[in-house]
Amino acid sequence: MKKFALPAVLIAAICSAMPTFAAAKMFEGKSIVGQVETIRVHELDLDYKARIDTGAKTTSIHAVDIKVTGKDSDSDNMRDHLGETVEFTSFNEDGEEARYKGKIVKVSKIRNAQGVERRYAVKMDLGWNGEHKTVAVNLRDRSKLEYKLLIGRNWLEGNYLVDVEKSDEDD
Repeated sequence: MKKFALPAVLIAAICSAMPTFAAAKMFEGKSIVGQVETIRVHELDLDYKARIDTGAKTTSIHAVDIKVTGKDSDSDNMRDHLGETVEFTSFNEDGEEARYKGKIVKVSKIRNAQGVERRYAVKMDLGWNGEHKTVAVNLRDRSKLEYKLLIGRNWLEGNYLVDVEKSDEDD
């Protein structure tokens, strides 16, 4: 019976370690971000303290004074503005301000605690620790919210994992 005990223990140990090896491989090449990170919005040349939110599908930035220009700019149907140019002003949490003009790439229907609303989205290059990723970013007045930039799954997917114990200072 003792002859079989040692090989059985070794086989059990190897089998139990295999999922760990498989899980480690899935994380290769992905960066770890915390709940709050400093994100550079390259088009605005501003840094934001951004909230990482795995529950949000799309990234959202603080935008005020939003104006659509183009042939259908007077239309009340926001979807008519796809492909048109939108201008807006954004402020980070330090009050630094920038004006941006870009093409509307999407009109999103957002469900939140306030109900359902539609928002324009533009493509923006968001940088973190020297890495760049261009994603659609919703425009929303976030003046009453602590974080002026909310990072959603569209920025996280494929490249990042979230560690809620990690702080921004760990980078």
